[in-house]
Amino acid sequence: MMTGRYPSHFGIRGNDAPTLPDLVLPVALGNVFRAGGYRTAFGGKTHWPKPMTAESIGFEYISSDQRDELATECVKFLGQKQDKPFLLVASFINPHDICYMAIDAHAKAEGKPTVYSKSVVEREYVAAASRVPAGASCPPLPANHGPTAGEPGAFTRLTGFRKHVRAHWSAEEWRLHRWTYCRLTEGVDAEMGRVLGALKDSEFAKNTVVIFASDHGDMDAAHGFEHKSLPYEESARVPFIVSWPGRIPAGKVDRKHLVGSTIDLLSTLCDFAGITPPPGLPGRSVRKLAEKGSETGWRTDLVVECGDSRTLRSARYKYSIWAGPGTREMLIDMDKDPGEMTNLAGEPGMAATMAKHRARLRVEIASRGDKYGESLFAADQNA
Repeated sequence: MMTGRYPSHFGIRGNDAPTLPDLVLPVALGNVFRAGGYRTAFGGKTHWPKPMTAESIGFEYISSDQRDELATECVKFLGQKQDKPFLLVASFINPHDICYMAIDAHAKAEGKPTVYSKSVVEREYVAAASRVPAGASCPPLPANHGPTAGEPGAFTRLTGFRKHVRAHWSAEEWRLHRWTYCRLTEGVDAEMGRVLGALKDSEFAKNTVVIFASDHGDMDAAHGFEHKSLPYEESARVPFIVSWPGRIPAGKVDRKHLVGSTIDLLSTLCDFAGITPPPGLPGRSVRKLAEKGSETGWRTDLVVECGDSRTLRSARYKYSIWAGPGTREMLIDMDKDPGEMTNLAGEPGMAATMAKHRARLRVEIASRGDKYGESLFAADQNA
């Protein structure tokens, strides 16, 4: 989101990311906007590889807090006089704290201390969010709580807390997890509401573009999973909301055009700000989509990268591939099967669709030098 690049561009597959080359820093979001004459401020969650810090990529770091104090600092910022245009990034963490429920449940089941025993603030937020008042009812299990028929073999090789909760959590435990996720979302809604309220009351209300986006969602009990890192809709499909009073029609929802929340953010911001983005980015600006509802030559498919899989989403289908052994590919007809309950990869009638999506994904992977993606299509792993 800060560089407009896919993780594979930097050789990143997970949170244990390698140190990035210094050449990344000048083309990261804050430095691009600062060079364009903007005041740039960042608060909240970073979670970046070295040597990236808020300051090194061109931001004032106004708050290391990721919750209520961040909202307070953003409100203060919006109350200040500005002598130049500004870019303010409020990086709220929640509802990410939901991850502690499964992590701690697995640790307790094995008689070990909770893994994040020092993360007092996070556990307090989760504990408060998971309290169910008398007479209240937790959300039901989702309709797609069961496994996908013909699911990838990689799912049987899961370890740790993800394997534990999928095998052992009861319906009541899953429903409490969903309740907690909703409450954590309500909490961050309130924090963002304070920031948006301050903007509304400020002198900048009519000439400020607001973008809401995220890097991932949570499986939220779908297919017996929680957490992220899977190409299912619950994890991979996130909101990308653009607001500009008087310029962008309010309440419009676009479910037709494929947008990448991470790769398209930098290009979109640059377009609205009148700044030339760094060259060679895979993302595109959604400005015309937001303002006019259309864009000539918009992409017809979109790549999704997860740690151990690669996915191509087209208008109708979603094709994914993992390493072996076992079932390695998954094809979902998103029109007929929005819950992603049936893998069509082995269906004879889908051979042509499979071949088309497989070939297109290989082209995209090769075009950006995605070494891990290329390994999934190696000769000894041919699907």
